[in-house]
Amino acid sequence: MSREQLPNRRPNETLEFERDGIRITLTVGYKPDGSVGEVFINADRSDSMLDVLMSDAAIIASLALQYGVSLRQLAHSIKRDKFGVASSPIGAAIDRISSPEVL
Repeated sequence: MSREQLPNRRPNETLEFERDGIRITLTVGYKPDGSVGEVFINADRSDSMLDVLMSDAAIIASLALQYGVSLRQLAHSIKRDKFGVASSPIGAAIDRISSPEVL
């Protein structure tokens, strides 16, 4: 399987949300067909360990999307609590972008 290269300029949307008392900025980049092609997330404490981990998780999710893994597969694979809520900031971000009414 090969990686789908995204165009240099592409539509995107940015939103902010809070998770466990942390302000998170989420930017979603779209492929030419309108599907999600990349995800960027950052914590309000720039360059903190949490910010670095969230950014790295978003890079990995973006690469997975570009190699053909669906948002649904990513959302299904993340760790969740006993209520089915995503346990991590990247999981919360994936849940937000996999629900069209959120963006």
